[in-house]
This record gives sequence, C-alpha cells and structure tokens, in this order.
Amino acid sequence: MRILVAEDNPLNMELVRDLLELDGHSVEAAGDGLKVIELARRLHPDVVLMDVQLPKLDGLEATRRLQADPDTREIPVIALTASAMIEDRERVLAAGCIGHIAKPIDTATLGREINDLLRQHGHKRAA
Repeated sequence: MRILVAEDNPLNMELVRDLLELDGHSVEAAGDGLKVIELARRLHPDVVLMDVQLPKLDGLEATRRLQADPDTREIPVIALTASAMIEDRERVLAAGCIGHIAKPIDTATLGREINDLLRQHGHKRAA
C-alpha cells in the first residue's frame, strides 16, 4: 500500500515509517497539515495516517479539506492521536476520519489496526 503519514514529531515519524516499510508498504511523510493536503492531491495514497495536532493546519481541518475535495475525498484517513476519550473519537469521525489509532503506537499491531479499519469501512485497499 502507498501510505501518507502526517506526523510532525521526527521520532514518531521514523517509528511509523520503519514499521510500515518493514510490512512492505511505501511511505511518504508530511510534517504539517498543508503539506499533507499537497501530497495527497499529488500522490493519491491508499490511506492517510493523520496526526491530529499538526503545525500550520491541524489534522482535523486537513481531513475536512481532503474530504471536501472531489480529487481526494475517496482517500481514507485514519487519525493518529494521543487523545482516546469518547469525545476525541467523535471529533475525528466528524471530521471525516474512518477511525483512529491511539498513541503511543503499538508496534505489534499497527499494520493490523490499519487493515481492520480499512476493511470495516469497505475499502478494498487493505493489504
């Protein structure tokens, strides 16, 4: 799968990239919300992993913009968030995410969590 990861923390980005590449995925990185929109439009990834707290444009607003754009609205977005309260889950779903993965990231289950969310929402891109 081609995965676009929006993450502004270099250590988190390196961890996610390493885990996904070890699973055979192609990974592109964006360090802010504006960059993720630009890359999503240009690359049309299979899925976007979106940190909620990003500089320049937060992850929820970036998700709303991706969902509002006919060119990117079909790209599933999964939120990456340290906030796992029910209200936080509702916020990411309202913004257009298909689900969320809690931080800190569980290195043993990241790939499975992505695939499970994609399958649950009828996306054929799960690998």
